[in-house]
Amino acid sequence: MEFDIIGLLETVAIFALPLIAAVVLHEVAHGYVAYLRGDHTAKALGRLTLNPLAHVDPVGTIGLPLFLFAFSKLTGSPLFLIGYAKPVPVDFRNLPNPRRDMALVAAAGPVTNLILAVASAALFKTMQAAFPRSAEAVMLLNHGASSHSGDPILVPIMYMLLFSVFINVALMVLNLIPILPLDGGRIVTGLLPRSMVGWYAAIDERVGLGLLLFILFVNPFGIVDHTIFPLMRTITDLLL
Repeated sequence: MEFDIIGLLETVAIFALPLIAAVVLHEVAHGYVAYLRGDHTAKALGRLTLNPLAHVDPVGTIGLPLFLFAFSKLTGSPLFLIGYAKPVPVDFRNLPNPRRDMALVAAAGPVTNLILAVASAALFKTMQAAFPRSAEAVMLLNHGASSHSGDPILVPIMYMLLFSVFINVALMVLNLIPILPLDGGRIVTGLLPRSMVGWYAAIDERVGLGLLLFILFVNPFGIVDHTIFPLMRTITDLLL
């Protein structure tokens, strides 16, 4: 029983720590760039912090991932976890150039995930060169095969780095989908000609979120299989 508990805690740490870091730093980046551009809302509300509790959304951070995990286990369908943190508040009226600065604030999150993915991949490849047996064990685990080789301390660390690459690439790509309320939608809103902004920004964010979930889970015409997943794999392959 003790072994099972230790194994469970190790598994949770391997997946939870990179996910928390990716989501928290993504949100902090939004607030920090807004702060640099003149909006102090996030700082005043204590959101420019690395404390995960300040960014937890009961539905998006806890409820939705747990529901999707349970749904996958009950139905036997592939596990596809998505979630979101509590959005960092930004008052665009405080920004000197609201449309341009909105695009910069929105882009900060995906750019942060890209930096985290690159850093994680670089550290993983460095450890892979130094500890090839442990790296081999990690790759076997990643493909669902068990392995008893490799250092018992290094393997979890390297597996955590590998998952950090995957989750940060996934967050970057998903957030760049040009649908409000995603970052990609806000970037497009900031870059579109003024004559076109009205109809695009008029799309209700709840409608946009519903459209996103429809695309991801219904996958009409295999759009996810032909666009999102190949892009994720291409970027991951380039990094690893």
